[in-house]
This record gives sequence, structure tokens and C-alpha cells, in this order.
Amino acid sequence: MNVSMETDRPLRILILALGGEGGGVLMNWVVAAGRRAGYTVQASSVPGVAQRTGATSYYIEVAKANDARAAALALVPMPGRVDVVIASELIEAARAMERGFVSPDLTTLITSSSRVYATAEKLAMTDGRYDSDAVADAAQALAKSLHMIDLSALAQDHDTFISATMFGALAGSGALPWSTDDCRRVMGEGPGAEANKSGFDAASTAVVSGGAPPTANVPPSPSPALLLPSDLNLSAVSEELASIATHGYDLTVDFQDAEYGRVYLSRLQRLMTAADTNDHTARHALTEAARRLALWMAYEDIVRVADLKTRPERFRKIADEVGLQPGQVLTVTEYLKPQAEEIAAILPVKFGQWVRRHVSAGGQLPFVGEGRYLKSTGVWGYWMLRTVAVLKRIRRKSLRFQEEQATIAIWLDAMEKALPASTAFAGALAELPRVLKGYSDTQARGQKAFDSIMSQIVLPASAAGRIADVADDLRIAIAAALSDPEHGKLADALPRPADPTA
Repeated sequence: MNVSMETDRPLRILILALGGEGGGVLMNWVVAAGRRAGYTVQASSVPGVAQRTGATSYYIEVAKANDARAAALALVPMPGRVDVVIASELIEAARAMERGFVSPDLTTLITSSSRVYATAEKLAMTDGRYDSDAVADAAQALAKSLHMIDLSALAQDHDTFISATMFGALAGSGALPWSTDDCRRVMGEGPGAEANKSGFDAASTAVVSGGAPPTANVPPSPSPALLLPSDLNLSAVSEELASIATHGYDLTVDFQDAEYGRVYLSRLQRLMTAADTNDHTARHALTEAARRLALWMAYEDIVRVADLKTRPERFRKIADEVGLQPGQVLTVTEYLKPQAEEIAAILPVKFGQWVRRHVSAGGQLPFVGEGRYLKSTGVWGYWMLRTVAVLKRIRRKSLRFQEEQATIAIWLDAMEKALPASTAFAGALAELPRVLKGYSDTQARGQKAFDSIMSQIVLPASAAGRIADVADDLRIAIAAALSDPEHGKLADALPRPADPTA
């Protein structure tokens, strides 16, 4: 049901959309529909900023046609004075709430539950994602009326842009003083318009029905079976551990082979044997260790990158994202800039060590450090990448593989000793691999931080039998390493060496 404008003030609408989502088109639709219905409508926009640090905002005010004050409609929204806020992405709704545009006495908040991660989230050295559940709770508390559905998924389902589903959600909310038919009429005609209207109708129906769009009555798919050895009864510990171990096994097999997956499970078995699984803190430490161990064993190197870049499913995903049509040709160009350390990492141990010494002494390697563009959809570029990916077969002999396995062994020994002695320390130690990330310079800095924490906190405390006393120190050191990619704060968090003259 659509509202009528019985008040003397204009209707105020704030639209928040990211670049390429059609926010300007949505604004024009609202303006056209309002004017078609006989209202005076004014709109303005403020561009967002690049690299996903904010959305473009579109502000619309709607007044009765015979309102003499219509000439004084505002160009910018004011906190506490917005009737409708519609956002294409959940965190943009959070920004609107933070800026005071969502009022519990006034505002209808319409937002997609989908996420497009912000630059700040991507730059975080650990999991930097904002808490979507907290945003949803805040929206429920702050908005007078809330409509939150996955508008992005609806747009994809109907082969249209999110602007169309946003328009449908706005129309279905009843916040506009004109009819849904008035909205549909301004969306034009033709194949593209029909797709837009299809998405519009789906979103409008979803909002009117108070939830997700109706789906076919298909019974839910059963959970995938946990394909693990019968003697490794992880479900008896917790379903979360069993799920993580299953994914970890799949990841390590995909990274290398089935034998490597069995190595992962055998390492996890060692930790399970050491832990008191009746203690919930030990189960937490064990679960986190299972997660970090799998990610660590499937570390990034240029062999892995080449493999992932040439998988058919990647090209299919890109084609879907750009909306590739029959008869069109997709070209994907990769930018590669291999460093000497990355080359050394995938070579057999002796050759890799020679490359390191050669570069450290000031020597040069051909093509290293120079940016290269490579078309992975072309025959030459594709087979060059596949040639690198095939080096997976000799990865076990590579310098980095040997170094990673040696470091993992040291961490596993420490975890095995810590689990029965101090679950607080074991829980912190399980998170230590978080400082190991990426490849080349990033990986080298992370390895340096890892080695410093192990040598100055973990190993001395373990040797002295006082690990319970330094659990907090270990957590502080890990947090310091993760707070700064250059690890400038880590030195302050590590114990100071004893003064031999004291």
C-alpha cells in the first residue's frame, strides 16, 4: 500500500549505491515516476570515492505540485530528517545510521543484506570484515521500518542491475506516494527493460511478503558427508571441528594431492591426542589450530596462483560477472611482477638457496622485478601459466615447501606440549600462524615476525615450563604483529633482553 502525503513537508529519500550499480538510473526513475504522478521532485547527487571507501549518495525531495514551498526543496539530507534510506549494500546502511540519517521515529530503511567489502576490510592483516549481524541488529533498533533482503542476488537471478531491485523494494515498501504501476511505466520497453521490470517485480513482492521471494518447494539438500577416516572421530569433539577438518582436508588435497591431505589429518590427530576434548577451552584451541594449519599448509606461491588463474571455473565466473553475451569474446589480462624471492621459493632447495645468495650479493636475474602483462585467455599466456602450475608436481622438493614444513613442525611440537599444560596459551599459540601471509616481501615480513615471537616468547616459556604465565604476552605480540604490516609495533610487545651488566 502506498502512502499519501498528508503532511506539509516534502518526502525525503536518500539513496546509497556503489559505482556501476546504477544509482543514477534509480534516481532518475524515482524522479520520473514522481513527476508522472503529478508531484514536484528535485534530486541531487554527491559522488563517492574510489577504491570502495564509500558510496555515491543521491538525495531526492518530493513535494505536492501545488505546494508553494516546492521551489525551496533542499539539496542535501539532514540527520534525523530523512524519511527513506535505501542502500545497495549492508555496510552502506551502517554508514547512514552512523551519520544519523536513520531515525526510529521517521525512517524506513531498505537495504540489501549482501556485502561488497570495503577497502578497510580488505587491507586488514587478519579478518577485517565488519560484523554483519551487529549491523542488522542496529538497523532493527534504529529504523522505524526495516526491509532487508538480498537485492544483489535478486538482480543476478533476473539478469539485471541492483538498481532495478532497489527500485522494486522501494515501491513495495509503500513509502512512495504514487503507485507501483507508476514506477513500472518509467522503466521503458525492450529486452533490457523487461529484465529490469522482472527484477523490480521480484523485489517488490519480496518486500510486500515480508521476506525472501517465494521459491519452489524443494527439500533442503542434506549436509555433505564428512569424508574422513573412521578412526578420526572429529564429530565426537564438535561438529565445527569436523567441518573445519573436512574443508582443511579438501584444501590441502587441492593444493597438492591426497597424500598431503592425509599429512594434514595426521597432524591434526596429534593435537587431538594431546588435548582434553572435554574442556571447552581446549576444544576452541584445537578448532582454531585445525583452521590455521590447513591455511598454512596451503600457502600461496606462484605455482598456486598460476593454477587458480587458469581454472575453467574462474573464467566462467568472470564471464558471468561481466554479463558476457553469445558472440562476444572475453579477454582476461593478468599483471605479473615476479620477485627474486618468489622464484627462489619454487626452485629445488639448492637452486633456490643459490638464487637468494646471488640476489643478496647484488646479482640480477632476467625478467625479475619487471611488470608483465599476460593474456590468460590467449593460447600463449594460458599455456605459460599452465606450465608454471604443473610445477606443483615437484613442489615437495622446493625451497619454500621444505622451509614451511620445518616451521610447521616446530609449531606443532609447541602446540602438542601446550594443549595439556595451558589451554589459554594453546589458544593463543593456535592463532600465531595468522601472521604468516602472502608471498615475496609480505611473506618474508610475516616469517620474521613469526620467528621473533617463537624465539622470544614461545620457546623460552616452553623450555622453562611457564607457558601459562605468558599467554597474555603471546596474544599481545600477535595483535601487535597484525596491527601493522611493517611490524613496527612488534618490537615493543616482545620481551626486552636481559641486561648482562645488571
